[in-house]
Amino acid sequence: MPRKLIIDPVTRIEGHARVELVVDDEGRVTQSLFKVMDFRGWESFLRGMQAEMMPTLTPRICGTCSVTHHLAAAKAVDKIFSAKPPRAAELVRQVLNFGGYLHSHGVHIFALAGPDLLMDPAVTPPAERNVIGMAVKDPELVRKALRIRSIGALVTKEIGGREIHPVIAVAGGLAAPLSKEQLRTLKRLAAEARELCIELMQLVKNALLPKQELLHSLPIHFHNLGLVRDGNMEFYHGDLRLRDPNGGTMEFSEDDWRDFLHEETHPDSFAKHVFCKNSSGDAVLYRVGPLARVNCCDRIDTPLAQQELEAFREVSGTPSPHTVMYHFARMIELLHAAEKMVVLLEEDEILSDKIHTQPQGEIRSATAMVEAPRGVLIHDYQVDSKGLITQANLIVATQQNIPAINATIGLSAQNFLDADDEALLNAIEFGIRCYDPCLSCATHRIGEMKLDVIVQRHGETLRQVRR
Repeated sequence: MPRKLIIDPVTRIEGHARVELVVDDEGRVTQSLFKVMDFRGWESFLRGMQAEMMPTLTPRICGTCSVTHHLAAAKAVDKIFSAKPPRAAELVRQVLNFGGYLHSHGVHIFALAGPDLLMDPAVTPPAERNVIGMAVKDPELVRKALRIRSIGALVTKEIGGREIHPVIAVAGGLAAPLSKEQLRTLKRLAAEARELCIELMQLVKNALLPKQELLHSLPIHFHNLGLVRDGNMEFYHGDLRLRDPNGGTMEFSEDDWRDFLHEETHPDSFAKHVFCKNSSGDAVLYRVGPLARVNCCDRIDTPLAQQELEAFREVSGTPSPHTVMYHFARMIELLHAAEKMVVLLEEDEILSDKIHTQPQGEIRSATAMVEAPRGVLIHDYQVDSKGLITQANLIVATQQNIPAINATIGLSAQNFLDADDEALLNAIEFGIRCYDPCLSCATHRIGEMKLDVIVQRHGETLRQVRR
C-alpha cells in the first residue's frame, strides 16, 4: 500500500531532524529523505570579519564540535598569513584535538547510541531507553563512560582555556605555551582515559558483535573518504583518500579539494549535499566519519587501536559496508585518541616556549581540513588584501553523510515497514544514530529541526508517526 512516513522528532542526536518516506503500491520504499529544516547563516555573517578571528568565532557553530572547528580555522589562518606553527604548537594542538574526540565519541557511544546497544528495545520502553535508564541498570558503566567525556572536556579546558569553544590556537601557533603543571595534569588524564577506553572497548564489543543479524542489517555500498598520512589513520594532517566499495583508492590534498568535491543545494533541506569525483571523473556518493576512516586507512599507529582494527576487519571485512559497524569504529578511534595523547605528551618539545610564528609574506586565501569526530571538516576562506573574509565555505561531516543517511533510512524502513509504530521508529532512529549526525554544524539554521514519519499513498496520508 503506497504511503508516506514522517518521523518528528528524531531523538538522541545532536539537534533535531525530520524524516520523510514514500512507498509504492508493492510496499517498497521509493524515497527516503533526512530533512534539515532550520537555517543559521554562518557562511553569510562571517563575511567582512577579520580572518584572524576565525579560530575564535567558528567554534560557536557547535558546542560538541567546537574543538575541530577551532583547529580547522586555525590551520586555515596559518596559511592565510604564511605563519607555519612551531612543532610545540602542533603537538599541543593535536592533543587538544584528541581531547575533543574523547568528549564527542564518549557522549555519543554511551549517552546517545549506548541505549541502542545495551538496552533491548523489544523490552525497554523509549522513556527508559536513555542514559538515565542505563544509569539505573548499570551505574558503574555509566560512571566510567561519562568520565571519558569529562576527561575530554578537562583536556579542552586545560589547553584551550575553557571546556567548550577553546581560544588557544591563533594564526601561527598558540597564544601561550604549555606549563609543566598543565603537562602533569594532561598526562594523568590521558593515562586514565587510556585505561578506561581499554575496558569500555571490550564492553562495547561484547554488546555489539554477538548481534550478527543487526550488524549486517544496514549495508551501504558507498565510497569512503578520510584523511591518511603515509597510509596511517590521521586526524590533523594528511591527504584525503577516497576508497571505493571494492577497495580501490585515490588521494588528493586539501588545496585541491575543489577539483574533487562538488556541493549542491537540495530542495528538501538547508544542508548542502556533497559528491566526490573518482579517478574516472564520475561523481560518486561517499561516507565520512569513523567507519569511513577505518575503511580508508591501511593501519593505525598505536598498538591497541591497531589490534582492534585487525579484529574489526576480521569481523566486517575491508572496506566494510556495514553501517552498524560505525559503533565499533568509533570505539577504535576513542582508544586511539587516548593512546596517541599519551605518546604526544611524552614529547620533550611539547614544553617549548617557541609556540608562535609571526606572519610572513602576502595575505592569501586558504583552505584547511581536519577530521572532526563525525568526519572530514573543511574550512575555506577567501580574503581580500586587508585580511577580511570575502567568502567563507564550511563543508562539515553531516552534510557529506546525508545521501548515506537517506539510504540507511530507506533500508531501516523497508525492514520494519509492516511492524508497529514503535518498532518502525526505533529502526529508523537507530540507523540515523549510527552516523552521530550533528545538525548544529550541518544545517546552518536556527530553530527546531523536527522528525516525523509519514506514510502516504498517491498524495493521501494514511499513517503518521510521531514520538
